[in-house]
Amino acid sequence: MAPPPKTPFRGPKANGPRGTAARPGRPARPAPNGPRGAGAKPAAPKKPANPRPESERDGSRIAKLLARAGVASRREIERMITEGRIALDGKTIDTPATILKSLHGITVDGTPVQQPAPAKLFRFHKPRGVLSTERDPKGRPTIYDRLPAGLPRLMPVGRLDLNTEGLLLLTNDGELKRQLELPSTGVVRTYRARAFGQVSQEQLEDLIEGVEIDGIRYGSIDANLERRTGANTWIELKLTEGKNREVRRVLEYLGLEVSRLIRTSYGPFELEDMPVGAVDEIRRHDVITFRNTLKS
Repeated sequence: MAPPPKTPFRGPKANGPRGTAARPGRPARPAPNGPRGAGAKPAAPKKPANPRPESERDGSRIAKLLARAGVASRREIERMITEGRIALDGKTIDTPATILKSLHGITVDGTPVQQPAPAKLFRFHKPRGVLSTERDPKGRPTIYDRLPAGLPRLMPVGRLDLNTEGLLLLTNDGELKRQLELPSTGVVRTYRARAFGQVSQEQLEDLIEGVEIDGIRYGSIDANLERRTGANTWIELKLTEGKNREVRRVLEYLGLEVSRLIRTSYGPFELEDMPVGAVDEIRRHDVITFRNTLKS
């Protein structure tokens, strides 16, 4: 049987991408991924990620400005707007998307809003049995029933539940409050818990990977056994999220019953030996220094 005819030799293949070598009688085509030809349209400029809306370039949303002025949190301000409690030059504002350069002419419940005061931060040793809220529909005592007269309007940073005691930071600045509370800024909260039951250090160390309980994901917790006193165990926990009742739920998940929970520090600010119910102001220099260390 005769061998098949050989394919005629057409010269060496081009080393570049397909389409770069010209065939006789045809112009060479640019590679699909290569540089564009002289007649090609210029590439469109890349858009910046998350461009700032045109309407916000010369001002800020009203909720942000009012929170900065210490009126309330952004969420609470949005609720106040829907309730028709905020006005500009006597006209009720009906949307939280309103952009303003300043608070001039703004009133809340008919009272003019002052320009933001310098950010202040206070330590408060919250007792057990009081709520970290302004008022309670059930008439239970709140932190504002325990704070001394003469303080500026203050908002709690990272609320403590009814039966949790210890360090509660208070500020007049809504933006500082938000910075301190966001998990993305990485501010560490430290707690000491007294719990009934048995747990090992190995079980506590597993919390560093986080845990999911009833469909809720809790982030990394650095937990360590401090000491055992009879059937009770003292545990120190450090975390950056601060979800509602997070420490209690995680320890209950491990089979422990929490009988006492104390927050001992928030970032670099510590409870130390502050008496229950006492309040003092953190030095402005320390507030500024700490704020400059926060992650963006």
